[in-house]
Amino acid sequence: MDKDSSQTSPAVRAAAFSVHVFTALGAGIALIAMLEAVREHWAAMFAWLGVALVIDAIDGPVARRLDVTRVQPNWSGEVLDLVVDFVTYVFVPAYAITASGLLLPLAAPLLGIGIAVSGALYFADRRMKTADNHFRGFPGLWNLAAFYLFLLHPAPALSTLATVVLIVLTFVPFHFVHPVRVIRLRRLTLTLVALWAALATYAVARDFDVGLPTTTALCAIALYVVGSDAAIRLLRSLKA
Repeated sequence: MDKDSSQTSPAVRAAAFSVHVFTALGAGIALIAMLEAVREHWAAMFAWLGVALVIDAIDGPVARRLDVTRVQPNWSGEVLDLVVDFVTYVFVPAYAITASGLLLPLAAPLLGIGIAVSGALYFADRRMKTADNHFRGFPGLWNLAAFYLFLLHPAPALSTLATVVLIVLTFVPFHFVHPVRVIRLRRLTLTLVALWAALATYAVARDFDVGLPTTTALCAIALYVVGSDAAIRLLRSLKA
């Protein structure tokens, strides 16, 4: 039988709590990213959001390994993760998309509010994950949406339309692949995600001044992540 948390050694409890501190560090990183965004240092903002993304990728496996839920039952890692994810995935990118001049001026404030509100509702939705570990709807990845808007720099009308579409897709129950937890094609997905991370780092380091091959590769990987599950389900339905 598992030990009660009160019987766990202070060192083990401290190690478990340090994981929560590590997760919460993402909120501090978000503040630094926001300060860079206010100064219109967009590449620096994305660099700090990238650091927050790394923290988000690491803390979960470490928490499970240290059995943090049992050892520190008074602290909800799930709630903490959602709080940090909201500021790093939604709030800071919402400001960047709104304040950068990428959108039509009259629409920008309203769409910024739309991003923040839809993102908050998404993170509160208990149905955000499906039984097979897909995200349900557009999973509030506004940091990535902002990244592609800065990379591609489409006309303001097109950026505005794309933002509206993503806000609507937050509430549409299509399946969006989780790159780590979805078993199907996981090796391929993780390989492409690693390649994406390298290319995205290069693009940010170059302040998005990259050539067509890098841009094409980044867009192709995004299309795979967004469309792979839908394509597989369509093929299965045609064979049925």
